[in-house]
Amino acid sequence: MYSMRRPMLECNDEAKVSSFLSSALIGYLGLADDNEPYVVPLNFVWWNGAIYVHGAEEGRKVEMLKKNSRVCFTVSEHFGTMVHPVPARTDTSYMSVMLFGKATIVSDIDEATMAMQQLLDKYVPGYFSSPLSKHHVESYRSSMGSRTVVIKIIPDMMTAKEKPLNEQRKFYEGRTVKEDIGKY
Repeated sequence: MYSMRRPMLECNDEAKVSSFLSSALIGYLGLADDNEPYVVPLNFVWWNGAIYVHGAEEGRKVEMLKKNSRVCFTVSEHFGTMVHPVPARTDTSYMSVMLFGKATIVSDIDEATMAMQQLLDKYVPGYFSSPLSKHHVESYRSSMGSRTVVIKIIPDMMTAKEKPLNEQRKFYEGRTVKEDIGKY
């Protein structure tokens, strides 16, 4: 594997990384099939040390996973842009996590149901008055007739980077360089 080019931005705080993965809303699943890359934005949940996503049983994503189960899953959040009178020193505040590992379709209905429940709890907390049933997960079909599958990604390598936000330098609508000359 590659080493991080800017190690000073590396985040090794496991609790912080876990909290970030638990709250971030969109992740990007990177797949490879022969010489063709494919990246899909997805809702996801970080649960029990793994990433869980769901989708149709049929389609490009599942076909590619069958050919090559090695994946990269990336999550990134932008926290603001930080200004500076020198254009090259204008910067971005962010956190990002890249996980590399193997993706498998979850065959255990109990695990699949619990993962789907975790997704519901994350994206629509408190909306449903009763837990998701195994029967619903087993029998649900999309409008195109496809079964839903749950995919689990177990990372064998994970990296995280962050650039904290300097509130004094945060850009806001209407801020101009005239206000900042001589400050930094």
